[in-house]
Amino acid sequence: MSIRRFPEGRTGRSAAVSRAGLVYAVAVDPVEAEGLAAQTRNALAELDRVLALAGADKSGLLQATVYITDMAAKQEMDDVWCDWIGPEENWPQRACVCVTLAGGHLVEIVVTAAKAG
Repeated sequence: MSIRRFPEGRTGRSAAVSRAGLVYAVAVDPVEAEGLAAQTRNALAELDRVLALAGADKSGLLQATVYITDMAAKQEMDDVWCDWIGPEENWPQRACVCVTLAGGHLVEIVVTAAKAG
Protein backbone atom coordinates (compact mmCIF):
# COMPACT_ATOMS: atom_id res chain seq x y z
CA MET A 1 0.00 0.00 0.00
CA SER A 2 1.26 3.44 -0.82
CA ILE A 3 1.65 6.38 1.52
CA ARG A 4 0.37 9.78 0.40
CA ARG A 5 1.83 12.88 2.02
CA PHE A 6 0.43 16.42 2.09
CA PRO A 7 3.41 18.62 3.09
CA GLU A 8 1.86 21.93 1.95
CA GLY A 9 5.20 23.76 1.98
CA ARG A 10 6.18 22.63 5.47
CA THR A 11 9.81 21.61 5.76
CA GLY A 12 10.42 18.21 7.31
CA ARG A 13 6.75 17.45 8.07
CA SER A 14 3.34 17.05 6.49
CA ALA A 15 -0.03 18.55 7.41
CA ALA A 16 -1.50 15.11 6.71
CA VAL A 17 -0.46 11.62 5.67
CA SER A 18 -2.77 8.89 4.43
CA ARG A 19 -2.35 5.14 4.14
CA ALA A 20 -4.61 2.11 4.20
CA GLY A 21 -7.83 4.11 4.54
CA LEU A 22 -6.58 6.24 7.43
CA VAL A 23 -5.59 9.90 7.58
CA TYR A 24 -3.19 11.30 10.16
CA ALA A 25 -3.41 15.09 10.43
CA VAL A 26 -2.30 18.02 12.53
CA ALA A 27 -3.54 21.61 12.70
CA VAL A 28 -2.82 24.87 14.48
CA ASP A 29 -4.33 28.32 14.02
CA PRO A 30 -2.56 29.68 10.91
CA VAL A 31 -3.04 33.30 12.06
CA GLU A 32 -2.36 32.88 15.81
CA ALA A 33 -5.52 34.76 16.85
CA GLU A 34 -5.96 36.25 20.31
CA GLY A 35 -7.18 33.76 22.91
CA LEU A 36 -7.64 30.00 23.16
CA ALA A 37 -11.25 29.95 21.93
CA ALA A 38 -10.40 31.90 18.75
CA GLN A 39 -7.31 29.79 18.08
CA THR A 40 -9.30 26.59 18.62
CA ARG A 41 -11.95 27.73 16.09
CA ASN A 42 -9.25 28.58 13.55
CA ALA A 43 -7.33 25.34 14.16
CA LEU A 44 -10.52 23.30 13.72
CA ALA A 45 -11.29 25.13 10.46
CA GLU A 46 -7.75 24.32 9.32
CA LEU A 47 -8.26 20.71 10.39
CA ASP A 48 -11.47 20.55 8.31
CA ARG A 49 -9.48 21.81 5.31
CA VAL A 50 -6.57 19.39 5.78
CA LEU A 51 -8.83 16.39 6.36
CA ALA A 52 -10.79 17.21 3.18
CA LEU A 53 -7.54 17.50 1.22
CA ALA A 54 -6.67 13.96 2.34
CA GLY A 55 -10.16 12.52 1.70
CA ALA A 56 -11.62 12.54 5.23
CA ASP A 57 -13.78 14.68 7.49
CA LYS A 58 -14.64 15.00 11.18
CA SER A 59 -17.31 12.29 10.94
CA GLY A 60 -14.46 9.79 10.45
CA LEU A 61 -12.38 10.88 13.44
CA LEU A 62 -11.10 7.96 15.48
CA GLN A 63 -8.65 9.65 17.83
CA ALA A 64 -7.70 13.21 18.75
CA THR A 65 -5.05 14.70 20.99
CA VAL A 66 -5.46 18.38 21.79
CA TYR A 67 -2.37 20.16 23.09
CA ILE A 68 -3.03 23.43 24.94
CA THR A 69 -0.72 25.83 26.77
CA ASP A 70 -3.02 26.55 29.73
CA MET A 71 -5.04 23.75 31.33
CA ALA A 72 -6.95 26.34 33.38
CA ALA A 73 -8.47 27.55 30.08
CA LYS A 74 -9.43 24.03 28.90
CA GLN A 75 -13.17 24.76 29.13
CA GLU A 76 -12.77 27.46 26.43
CA MET A 77 -11.32 24.85 24.08
CA ASP A 78 -13.96 22.27 25.10
CA ASP A 79 -16.82 24.68 24.33
CA VAL A 80 -15.50 25.35 20.81
CA TRP A 81 -14.67 21.67 20.27
CA CYS A 82 -18.18 20.53 21.26
CA ASP A 83 -19.81 23.06 18.93
CA TRP A 84 -17.55 21.88 16.08
CA ILE A 85 -17.64 18.10 16.59
CA GLY A 86 -21.43 17.84 16.46
CA PRO A 87 -23.49 14.76 17.30
CA GLU A 88 -22.26 11.80 19.33
CA GLU A 89 -21.68 9.67 16.23
CA ASN A 90 -18.77 12.04 15.38
CA TRP A 91 -17.09 11.83 18.80
CA PRO A 92 -13.58 10.37 18.68
CA GLN A 93 -11.52 9.13 21.58
CA ARG A 94 -9.87 12.37 22.77
CA ALA A 95 -7.16 13.45 25.18
CA CYS A 96 -6.04 16.93 26.19
CA VAL A 97 -2.47 17.64 27.26
CA CYS A 98 -0.89 20.82 28.64
CA VAL A 99 2.35 21.72 26.82
CA THR A 100 4.56 24.56 25.68
CA LEU A 101 3.98 25.36 21.98
CA ALA A 102 6.14 27.33 19.56
CA GLY A 103 5.48 30.96 18.71
CA GLY A 104 2.11 32.34 19.71
CA HIS A 105 0.26 29.05 19.36
CA LEU A 106 -2.10 28.20 22.22
CA VAL A 107 -3.51 24.96 20.74
CA GLU A 108 -2.39 22.17 18.39
CA ILE A 109 -4.69 19.32 17.37
CA VAL A 110 -3.49 15.91 16.15
CA VAL A 111 -6.02 13.41 14.79
CA THR A 112 -6.42 10.05 13.13
CA ALA A 113 -9.46 9.64 10.87
CA ALA A 114 -10.94 7.02 8.59
CA LYS A 115 -11.20 8.17 4.99
CA ALA A 116 -14.68 9.14 3.81
CA GLY A 117 -16.62 6.60 1.79
